Amino acid sequence: MTREQLAHLLRAACDIANDPDILVIGSQAILASYDEDLLPAAATASIEADVAFLDDPDDHKSDAVDGAIGELSMFHEQYGYYAQGVSVSTAVLPEGWRDRLVRWGGYSAGRADALFLERHDLVVSKLVAMREKDLAFAIALIDANLVNVATLRDRVDRLPAGTDPRISERLRGWLGRW
Repeated sequence: MTREQLAHLLRAACDIANDPDILVIGSQAILASYDEDLLPAAATASIEADVAFLDDPDDHKSDAVDGAIGELSMFHEQYGYYAQGVSVSTAVLPEGWRDRLVRWGGYSAGRADALFLERHDLVVSKLVAMREKDLAFAIALIDANLVNVATLRDRVDRLPAGTDPRISERLRGWLGRW
């Protein structure tokens, strides 16, 4: 996905939910930190952007986005990319993540006031999920020196209370490769 495509999704999501306060949670949040031309292919390979709303306690806004411009929608068919409406609680994130959110500058998302996960918080959330595509994403960013492994280790240590300690142990071991 490109920044231009992401901006298009954010404008549409904002209009559908009538809410400008959007949070990009998934892998495409990396586009707030780096232009797609600076990213490895694995970091921009996804054709979906996971978007949530900061004020959406019952997920009706994210559900509306999912229905209107989500996977298999007419929007997806027409443009070849889509938005996945998700809850803010979808991702397991290190404590303090809200204080590190990134605002997007330089691309017009219309009236959408989009915030993005900070790149290290994003990678940690992907490592917690530990799906094949998430690992490919994390490896690509680490190998390209676009995230700092020491910072990732620190963020793993700051996973929320109640997170299974085996997850933190697994991630520390995985990060030990670097």
